[in-house]
Amino acid sequence: MQWRSYVAVGDSFTEGMDDHQPDGSYRGWADLVASRLAAEYRTAVAGRPAAEEQHDFRYANLAVRGRLFDSVVDDQVPAALRMRPDLVSFAAGGNDMLRRRFDPDALVKRFDEVVRVLRASGADVLVFRFADVTVRLPGRRIILPRVEILNREVEVVADRHGARLVDLWHDEEFHNPQLWSIDRLHMNAIGHRRAAAHVLKALGLEPSPGWWEVPAKLTHSWAAARAADARWVGNHLAPWVKRRLTGRSSGDHVSAKRPTLSSVQD
Repeated sequence: MQWRSYVAVGDSFTEGMDDHQPDGSYRGWADLVASRLAAEYRTAVAGRPAAEEQHDFRYANLAVRGRLFDSVVDDQVPAALRMRPDLVSFAAGGNDMLRRRFDPDALVKRFDEVVRVLRASGADVLVFRFADVTVRLPGRRIILPRVEILNREVEVVADRHGARLVDLWHDEEFHNPQLWSIDRLHMNAIGHRRAAAHVLKALGLEPSPGWWEVPAKLTHSWAAARAADARWVGNHLAPWVKRRLTGRSSGDHVSAKRPTLSSVQD
């Protein structure tokens, strides 16, 4: 087992929205992956003489919902580098693609530099091709080309710097609404488990078979579908638009749920 520590940086995708836990917190794919890596590490060191045993597997999730790419890079990446982890996951840019002034050239250039710096630290790095959320959102004609550009460049950067690519884009199961929360933008528990399975495969580990399981798509009448659309507009789209108009973010008063490296508890 080559990883003794893991730091996750990013936005709501990595924070774990909307994988709700009984206590009101979020879990998410990064927490699931960390738990599996911790179990693998403990198995690898079990039985070694006490003098040879190293510290327990440690994990920090620095991701905060609503963060734009530059904020993730400026605030979270330096903190991650100071922790000197063996493994870093970097996933950002999704919120930028929803903004009117999205600049793909500037983002891709900085993305390349971030991955280069992370790899130069000696860490293994995970990067992501995002799943296609545009099939459930308005403005698909504008947003989809942006997603395609970023997903294409992620592979180029991963190849250039030896990062590990997690490809959710080509997994058509993510087209199933059953993997997404009612806001149509964030994965639910089912989606996060499947994303975690993809991450473990990218790391050369076999995920739990249950993490791949996906329920069948639900069918709705035209009237029921339109009623659901109306509720979504009122409960999710309208508040999002209001935040954009007032310069606010869903993460304005949210801090990272694990700001420092700590041992992972089973």
